[in-house]
Amino acid sequence: MPASPQPPFANLDNMVAVVTGASGGIGRAIALEFAAAGANIVVHGRRKEAAASVAAEVEKCGRKAKVILLDLAEPNSHETLVSEAWNWQEGVHIWANIAGADVLTGVSARWSFERKLEELWKVDVLATVNLSRLVGERMRQHSLNGNTPPGVILNIGWDQASQGMAGESGQMFGCIKGAVMSFTQSLAQTLGRLVRVNCLAPGWIKTSWGEKASDYWQERAQRESLVGRWGTPEDVARAARFLASPAAEFITGQIFNVNGGYRYGK
Repeated sequence: MPASPQPPFANLDNMVAVVTGASGGIGRAIALEFAAAGANIVVHGRRKEAAASVAAEVEKCGRKAKVILLDLAEPNSHETLVSEAWNWQEGVHIWANIAGADVLTGVSARWSFERKLEELWKVDVLATVNLSRLVGERMRQHSLNGNTPPGVILNIGWDQASQGMAGESGQMFGCIKGAVMSFTQSLAQTLGRLVRVNCLAPGWIKTSWGEKASDYWQERAQRESLVGRWGTPEDVARAARFLASPAAEFITGQIFNVNGGYRYGK
């Protein structure tokens, strides 16, 4: 699906944006949306061919792309990613922590609860925290030196983390994404006016798991949304584009649900 047209105030012309987990799903959609808005993109991923494909799409938009392949479950990779990304174009304006461990499809779907939780903790929480703190400090210093606009950090939460959902998946993602959401608000308090920090909280988004979900989940996803449909990665990407742009310059420390309106009391 092509990126959506938006008014000039949502442009990201000549900015440098890093998108972790950009080789597929929501990360890919955000990378392409940012590129369509005018940003040059650091495409982070683990799969070489998939990341190269996204980079090629970015370049078709007339923007520059750099691929960095790293496993964020390895703590030593965090400093490497920030340094390589920052040095590419001598700075980063937008950092989107979209990478997340896939524990719902493939071989990992058969892992124990404890192993799934450990993997989610490493990638979704520790990597988000470490990367945000590292790049946030660089952005803060960059702003103190008189550079504009302020840096932007975007994280990924979950719309049901604040209320909970029954079952093992609800227990896992509730605590993992709840941690990311709380961290986002605390980091925004820390960085203040120098770096804006917000968190996207998607609802039922049809990524690889949603494509193969049973009839029960297909019906539930549509029933729990006020607009009556699954969300798409592009829905999340358009929200990310707005939050990353100068149009959102007065917005920080917020959790943005992207869920079509959650239907309470269903």
